[in-house]
Amino acid sequence: MSAVSQWSSLNRREETFPPTSKMAAPLLANLSESLGSPEPAVRLLLSILIGYPCALVYRRFLFYQPATVIHLFHTFSGLALAAFNFGSQIYHSAVCIIVQFLMLRLMGRTVTTVLSSFTFQMVYLLAGYYYTATEEYDIKWTMPHCVLTLKLVGLSFDYYDGGKEPSQLNSDQRIAALPSVPSLLEVCGFSYFYGGFLVGPQFTMRSYQKLVAGQLSDCPGKPPNSFIPAMKRFALGFLCLVIYAIFSPYYSDSYFLTDEYDAQPFWYRCVFILLWAKVTLYKYVSCWVIAEGVCILSGLGYNGVVDGEHRWDACANMKVWVFETTPLFGGTISSFNINTNAWAARHVFKRLRFLGNKLLSHVTTLLFLTFWHGLHSGYILCFSMELFIITVERQALALVRDSPLLNKLANSALYPLIYVVQQFLHWLFMGYPLVPFCLFTYDKWFKVYSSIYFCGHVFFLVAFLIIPYIRKALVPKKELSQTKQD
Repeated sequence: MSAVSQWSSLNRREETFPPTSKMAAPLLANLSESLGSPEPAVRLLLSILIGYPCALVYRRFLFYQPATVIHLFHTFSGLALAAFNFGSQIYHSAVCIIVQFLMLRLMGRTVTTVLSSFTFQMVYLLAGYYYTATEEYDIKWTMPHCVLTLKLVGLSFDYYDGGKEPSQLNSDQRIAALPSVPSLLEVCGFSYFYGGFLVGPQFTMRSYQKLVAGQLSDCPGKPPNSFIPAMKRFALGFLCLVIYAIFSPYYSDSYFLTDEYDAQPFWYRCVFILLWAKVTLYKYVSCWVIAEGVCILSGLGYNGVVDGEHRWDACANMKVWVFETTPLFGGTISSFNINTNAWAARHVFKRLRFLGNKLLSHVTTLLFLTFWHGLHSGYILCFSMELFIITVERQALALVRDSPLLNKLANSALYPLIYVVQQFLHWLFMGYPLVPFCLFTYDKWFKVYSSIYFCGHVFFLVAFLIIPYIRKALVPKKELSQTKQD
């Protein structure tokens, strides 16, 4: 799934939470009760929405102010949101930010700095997971901290790249490379920026510096004309949120563990997984798209001019149309949690080129993402299943491409029917690895998988074993020999 959980489902238990003022506490409790959602989820959603007035304040009053003033605004607004959600536990983020700054300042542009940063930040995050872990997803300080971890580790990579010759860097590295060590105030503003602190997206220090310098605008020297693009993303995110709020009570995680689910026929259990996955993913989509709107409104989402049009997708974490229409597993993964996947590709996958094995690099990257998400066995099963599914899908696509018969069939009048079947299988088996991702522990996901006879494992294992034989039967020898040469 290559995604980090953002907020708990509507039927999850209430959680202990940092104290608020006497006036705010009953208001939040009443709002939570009226929405039928846990108070932590309401706080998180309100905090994401507060990013919009913060962005408006920045545009109206601070755009022309000195960089120091802007850094202070971003820092204290982000800290306020963190305190609203997590109380005194905000010290965890402060400790990691200060340690990261000291590493950059004292250790310089060295491999040791990068390795020390990676080790410290990941160990701190994993320790947080270990000491706060429960059998359910809870909204606690580790949720934004996993976002912060990637920011700070990426910062060390970018500072290290800034000491290399441009010819030694790829295009992404050249854009993100830092020519000098940022100040502590810059690192704080970058880390606590209200548009990305809680749920992402990931962005580089160079992008943040351009934002503060007023360079991310379609009108040089003036606030960007980004209100309408931002409102479009807000409206889309709000629509996804409404869909999730309406349907999630009917497709809850807890239903998988009931006797009623076990008593349903096999086809019903499978279809339930399909519909549950579709609904469940809307909570991630809604958070990310609404947060993207905040980034667009501030200007951070500005992505230059393409084909004569100003683009506002620099912070896009979702390609919603692709997500909704693609019949391919690879298409869904590439359209989901885009910035986190791009971060992993830039800082993990591509830097493992020295291994000389793309599959090994891919496995290592997924292993990193597994532990970055948490320590539950469900994450391991989810990402290992993702790798297996993508491997089989690539083999199947190559078979269709190289087989004249299958290629002709795929482009015939039967394609609409093929598309419907593809989408059914696609979402059924997208939901299949999502089950352990959301249920976390072995006793829960094993119970669900047993009830559907591990059909996903069986389906893709059989496909993996028989595709080579189908290929020999349907692909001309000339194509086979060409494929071997490639």
